[in-house]
Amino acid sequence: MTASRPSARAATALSTMPALRQEARRLARICRLAPDTVARLVLTVSSLAASTLREGRSVTLGVDTGVAPPPAAGHAVLTLEGLNATGQPVPTDLPLPPAHTRPHSVTWHLPLPDRPGPFLPSPRAGSPTASDTDADADAYETELRAALARLDGLERQQQLLEDELSETNDGVLALYLQLEEREEQLRWAQGQTLLAMEDALRPAAVSVAGLELAVHYAPSDPAAPTGGDLYDWFQLPDGTVHITVVDALGHGIGSTKSALSVTHAVRTLALEGHPLESILARVDRQLSPIVPGLQATALLARLDPATGALTLASGSHPPALLLRAHDGTTAFLSARGRGVGYPLPGSEVLRHEVLAPGDLLVLYTDGLTESRRDPLEGEARLVAAARRHANLPLAEIPAAIAADMHTVVLHADDTLALALRRTPRPPHPRQTFAV
Repeated sequence: MTASRPSARAATALSTMPALRQEARRLARICRLAPDTVARLVLTVSSLAASTLREGRSVTLGVDTGVAPPPAAGHAVLTLEGLNATGQPVPTDLPLPPAHTRPHSVTWHLPLPDRPGPFLPSPRAGSPTASDTDADADAYETELRAALARLDGLERQQQLLEDELSETNDGVLALYLQLEEREEQLRWAQGQTLLAMEDALRPAAVSVAGLELAVHYAPSDPAAPTGGDLYDWFQLPDGTVHITVVDALGHGIGSTKSALSVTHAVRTLALEGHPLESILARVDRQLSPIVPGLQATALLARLDPATGALTLASGSHPPALLLRAHDGTTAFLSARGRGVGYPLPGSEVLRHEVLAPGDLLVLYTDGLTESRRDPLEGEARLVAAARRHANLPLAEIPAAIAADMHTVVLHADDTLALALRRTPRPPHPRQTFAV
């Protein structure tokens, strides 16, 4: 409130509802209130004074623009006095709640416009007349129209905001669909890359008379192409088939690199003719200086397809499972030894067996049997799964076993299952000689 604004106090005794409403409108116009605020003020004073006026008493409505202490500075203080002391609190749901309440009066602080000159005109002479009823009705209609106009304006603003929001949402949805389509394209491209990487890591299939081979591999993370579980198979010059199964510590590309290092070193040493029992120790000596931190378990198998002679060398790896065809008996073929990167690495003893035609041998990594964190329970389930699927074509057996073993997975890990089976060798064609 400016210092030049004079203080003024005007109060009128009012005994009828039309007169009270008219005076409230007059004072509101003096304070230059917005039409919807005028309507709120009129409804509020009418509600508060209704019981007093019905009893034939009068109330006083006045305004003082010279109150300086906060929070009234720059405000007109409008007071309604003469209310009955009923002991009932002032309702909290009034259209224009007062700032202060006392037993016989209530007070509002109404913000004043910032304009110079006299603020309150001289009080109107005389008391409200009967014609005030018509004026009251006209004022009500005017206030109602103003309130409806403000409501319509707010509704139009709301509609504009909703339209803008709808356009924004449509734009966001279109962008989301574009991003989703782009992500799908990236997933497809990534999938193709992963397949190409898997094909690059997968050794060529071995075709040997009297022997079937099949493998199933699944990474712990479907988004990762490979892990630390890897295999290798190839035929040696003497006709025996060499199989390597490796489980390198870790996941992802780093563990794949470690597993590749081990399988390549094993292949090189095997083709050079080193004894099977010495290979893992030699691999450790070769790789430890150049692959720091490498740790990997490994299982090496040599099989003579002609005789069924099987030799196993293990380095801390889960034992192979043998399922006999003639009686359905099973055995885990364990062989003592420590893996690459472990203390005292190498094979301590070799395990020798003979596979008969139809016998099934399953080599695997611990991700197959430890999916429920209980290796012994996993081995029992592996035996049951191998027996259940032994009569399937060999190409289907590894994946079928893995599906059974992973019905419940409590600990996701890379999984490798490799199966081999001896088949009857075809007889050599009988030679005939011309006479």
